[in-house]
Amino acid sequence: MKSIRKAVFPVAGMGTRFLPATKANPKEMLPIVDKPLIQYAVEEAVEAGIDTMIFIIGRTKRAIADHFDKAYELEAELEAKQKDKLLKLARDVIPPHVNCIYIRQSEALGLGHAVLCAAPAVGDEPFAVILADDLVKAEDQNCMEQMVNIYNEYQSSIIGTETIAKSDSDKYGMVAGPVVDKRVSEVQEIVEKPAPEDAPSDQGVVGRYILTPRIFDKLRTTGRGAGGEIQLTDAIAALRADEKVYAYSFEGKRYDCGSKLGYLQATVEYALCHDELKDDFCAYLKSLDCSVK
Repeated sequence: MKSIRKAVFPVAGMGTRFLPATKANPKEMLPIVDKPLIQYAVEEAVEAGIDTMIFIIGRTKRAIADHFDKAYELEAELEAKQKDKLLKLARDVIPPHVNCIYIRQSEALGLGHAVLCAAPAVGDEPFAVILADDLVKAEDQNCMEQMVNIYNEYQSSIIGTETIAKSDSDKYGMVAGPVVDKRVSEVQEIVEKPAPEDAPSDQGVVGRYILTPRIFDKLRTTGRGAGGEIQLTDAIAALRADEKVYAYSFEGKRYDCGSKLGYLQATVEYALCHDELKDDFCAYLKSLDCSVK
């Protein structure tokens, strides 16, 4: 049994919903309070025992690599000024045992194509896929830790899901199948962004996956689907011919930080849990007059 050691982060998207903020800055570098989205995603992977981070980047995503690299000038200045607390924050962005790999996605052909770009680095191992703009806050175990445990039990590909309104099904991949455990079901149908009347259930796929390496063969033969892109959902549907695929309805709250409203909700709720800010920020929110003007 191979453990989950590698995580793929598809971060080549343009982030057009946040223009002009994302004109020169990757959407994954947008901060939630004091950490960028991509750092939350990497921390989730590290906590789940993953030690190799594979970033599928685009031409404008240099800032992501810079963020996880050593900042010699910054560290030297902070050390000279004896700003030890800030120095620790700068150095602890990523643990020393974690490796980062950066692969260029030369053409934006969809999530499935981004995952396929990771094949040389993943090799013949099961691996995780984490979409940074789906931020998940959980109490005991983070979302990827939960999914690694489910993978260890079932030894098959696992898709993270949550219950959504069927009226929103055209924004998600949707799955359906019989329940095999409290939060686990076997995927018997998976459809990318169906119309609400065609949605097979109310279980929407969110940005967390654990996939076996067989997915790469499926991606190589998957044609363009919804939106003219190579859809990971379509490849997972084909994977079912070779192995069982399970859906896991994770414990925790997801914030859709790919939308402006979801991003603001995450910012407010994370600030209300921040040790240094929560009391003052809560008092500030209570002082606001939110009536429409």
